[in-house]
Amino acid sequence: MTPQEAFDQHHQAVFSFAYRLTGKPDIAEDIAQECFLALIRAPHRYDPSRGTMKVFLFSIVRNLALKQYRDLREDQIPDGAEEEASDPRHSIDIASAVATAVAALPPLQQEALILFEYEGATLEEIAQIVSADVGTVKSRLHRARERLRLVLAPYRKVGNGHESI
Repeated sequence: MTPQEAFDQHHQAVFSFAYRLTGKPDIAEDIAQECFLALIRAPHRYDPSRGTMKVFLFSIVRNLALKQYRDLREDQIPDGAEEEASDPRHSIDIASAVATAVAALPPLQQEALILFEYEGATLEEIAQIVSADVGTVKSRLHRARERLRLVLAPYRKVGNGHESI
């Protein structure tokens, strides 16, 4: 597969994954662009025996997003901002509450959840993308779901339509 074919076939998925990891369209587009530039610069780094082109591209996106996260983390997170982001009760609707809760997950849990739930990757594909064992991916996914369950508990309806917790 040529870099042009890879771009044509996977650009939207690559951008979507980058956007879900970063939450910012401009940064996601930069990451997607850097991903395909990396493929153009070194197409020999893709090894079909290690996974599909999509898995390879998602691995690049993941690494670029983690690098961007590390580079900007100290500069842009004011004290106490993480506490606000993890409490979805400040959100106006459930969709934004879910997006806020997913964005507040630790990066490794967030990427596992996004890849599995939003991008439709299998556990094996995720393990290849993040260079981890399938068991580790399952654990990250489980922890992410548990954290979301706790954070989003105020939005669950119980019994006669009365809100709980």
